[in-house]
Amino acid sequence: MTDTTAHMHELNLYRQYFDLVAAGTKTIEVRVKYPHLTDLGAGDIICFRVKGTDETCKVNVKRVTEYANFEALLDGEGPANINPTATREQQLNNIRAIYPPKKEALGALAIEIERTAGH
Repeated sequence: MTDTTAHMHELNLYRQYFDLVAAGTKTIEVRVKYPHLTDLGAGDIICFRVKGTDETCKVNVKRVTEYANFEALLDGEGPANINPTATREQQLNNIRAIYPPKKEALGALAIEIERTAGH
């Protein structure tokens, strides 16, 4: 018997990205493939929080796709789905400012998300 229970994950987001998720315009969240995200999958719920605040936004995970690096992820998912307010190069620079090369070497995850009803 397989476990089909949705898992709840809590992740911090910078304000600028949180606002895009809350508005529904950011449909792909980018993360490094950390060990605590290996069980993340379609059907799960992520509760994003603006770091240092009680402000949250819940989303449903529609899909998780692994890429070798951030460039492949941006090309595969389309920059406008990740951050419609920035160019591909700006996004690559922003992502790499958050995650240094050692972290990027772990692999990149594209998490397709959708706002939950009523949140």
